[in-house]
Amino acid sequence: MNELRAGISRGQPTEVVRGQAAAVSALLDETERTLAADTDSNVTMFVGAATILLREGLEALLIVVAMIAFLRKAGREEVLPYVHGGWAAALVAGGATWFAATYLIAISGASRELTEGFGSLFAALVLVSVGIWMHGKSQADNWQRYIRERLSEALSRRSGWVLFLLAFVVVYREVFETILFYSAMWRPESAAPLLGGIACAVVVLGIIGWAGLRYSRQLPIGRFFAMSSLLVMVLSIVLAGKGIAALQEAGMLDVQPIVGLPRLAILGIYPTAEGVTAQILTLAVIAVGFWYNRRSAAMS
Repeated sequence: MNELRAGISRGQPTEVVRGQAAAVSALLDETERTLAADTDSNVTMFVGAATILLREGLEALLIVVAMIAFLRKAGREEVLPYVHGGWAAALVAGGATWFAATYLIAISGASRELTEGFGSLFAALVLVSVGIWMHGKSQADNWQRYIRERLSEALSRRSGWVLFLLAFVVVYREVFETILFYSAMWRPESAAPLLGGIACAVVVLGIIGWAGLRYSRQLPIGRFFAMSSLLVMVLSIVLAGKGIAALQEAGMLDVQPIVGLPRLAILGIYPTAEGVTAQILTLAVIAVGFWYNRRSAAMS
């Protein structure tokens, strides 16, 4: 679809556009036949429901766990209610979204992509700054200096609300898309396997979250910040790619396909010049930030 849109906007020859349109039409026909077949078994429904929640929830879980572990390591547990309030509010907002999508309004695909796109880019921007900050504190001397300086309220109430907003955005963008998936899958006769898959995924995510919080406490402070900064950096690059792709699917950004580049949605890699450029720029900002941190540490 993106290649067809790009071909039309660039004024490619009619034969090329017709070939792309025929390929898209064939894919849509195949999708319609698959959906109309109604061949979903209970096992398929269970696995699908569990996979969707695991796929959509893992990114948000890793970010929230990293935030909670960081605040505990920093001795700023009084700011934790902002983080918990953010993800809890996102779940409530997700429930309201499900009610609205089911009983009040029809949420278009473009609205979904715009929500995911802007949410992903905002989260990527915040995570880049947080990751560079964590990397700067990954050395013991810098951490001890920060402990002394934080007496002047390095984490103020205002930054607490930033954590609230970050937790809300990263969780809500996943909840929003997950709810729309489940709304399309819901049928009274398949309620049991669907709910079972959701419950199974919740248990798995809970175990992952518990393990992340528990073992992060055992890491030395320097290693904890080094590992956390790398995790946050990877997630920011993934979110940057996903954000651009979502805005392209909503028709807000132009599409310039890159032939031969694989599509790896789990890594936020899509075969478009805009998405790859956004991820390269994100990586460049990270590299400059890490270089500056090392330079500052060497000079101090």
